[in-house]
Amino acid sequence: MSAKVWLVGAGPGDPELLTLKAVRALREADVVLIDDLVNAAVLEHCPTAQIIAVGKRGGCRSTPQAFIHRLMLRYARQGKCVVRLKGGDPCIFGRGGEEAQWMRERGVEVELVNGITAGLAGATQCDIPLTLRGVARGVTLVTAHTQDDSQLNWQALAQGGTTLVIYMGVAKLGEIREQLLAGGMAADMPVAMIENASLPQQRECRSNLLAMEEDAVGFGLKSPAILVIGVVAAVAENQRIAAFGSSYRMCADTV
Repeated sequence: MSAKVWLVGAGPGDPELLTLKAVRALREADVVLIDDLVNAAVLEHCPTAQIIAVGKRGGCRSTPQAFIHRLMLRYARQGKCVVRLKGGDPCIFGRGGEEAQWMRERGVEVELVNGITAGLAGATQCDIPLTLRGVARGVTLVTAHTQDDSQLNWQALAQGGTTLVIYMGVAKLGEIREQLLAGGMAADMPVAMIENASLPQQRECRSNLLAMEEDAVGFGLKSPAILVIGVVAAVAENQRIAAFGSSYRMCADTV
């Protein structure tokens, strides 16, 4: 049998956000290599597959990437249908690109299946349109955590005029704030901090650039969480306040 690996996005957590193609790949899977952030309920679609946990979490003991590569290659060469199941989208901070390249260099066919990324799902759940005519002409997705500790061009991000969505930024809120302020972003720029995007335990905290670190501490913000920074982060909030009055809580559990 020809060797093949599916790199499948499981979405941000809500099993109902899986694509039909992702479900089909899981039903056909013999082996599923699963990330930590994948909701276990997703595995209902592959009840007979061998499940192998290969989690990678910032600040925690993680499965080495080279070991994951070798596992995928081993099972694929045995003729098994291999699914590498990742939280969110495999090609948005999910190493899908490098895994696909590594497999193809060794003669293994790879098919990528998109998943809904947490930045999109979390914002939508909080009624935040990442783009909005006349308000935000685009959206920029970045990660605050890099393997080589390289720095983003914060000035360009601060002055780009797009909604900024930051992944893996909870531990670097102070640095993000200082860099964006130094780059020229307004101190009162609206910020939404969204924890556990799309899950029943999703929580959101609304703040602004200057106060976001202090507000996050008071809120008890924890990973996994995404930051949405931009004028659109206040659009829905202003609508809610207009509807319910100034007593509406700025930090609340999302129902």
